[in-house]
Amino acid sequence: MKRLLILCLPLIFMLCGCGNNSTQSDVNYESVSMSEGIERMANDEGYIMLDVRRVDEFEAGHIPGAVNLPNEEIGDEEIAILPDKEQTIYIYCRSGNRSKQAANKLAALGYKNIVEFGGFMDYTGEIEY
Repeated sequence: MKRLLILCLPLIFMLCGCGNNSTQSDVNYESVSMSEGIERMANDEGYIMLDVRRVDEFEAGHIPGAVNLPNEEIGDEEIAILPDKEQTIYIYCRSGNRSKQAANKLAALGYKNIVEFGGFMDYTGEIEY
């Protein structure tokens, strides 16, 4: 019996590690270039555009129509300015790093239509202050 237990222990430990351990890297969102994101928004309706930079960065200039929601403020609680989890959300930041982080966080919160479109550094259009 002891021998059987010794032989089965490694199998038991391996099976314990086969659970569904969902992580933020498992969640999905679409990532496109800045130009593609701008083009898609021109042909889309009912979306919200999030600038996930800090407030001071947003106030220094942003894409017209964007709403500021700093990446650091996105946690695991519901977001009042994003009540519809089916609404298309376009997300950008300065370089594309924080927008990817924010997209992962929003997807983990259950938002379904997320389009991460990079960084403000690549934006060439009109700027709103």
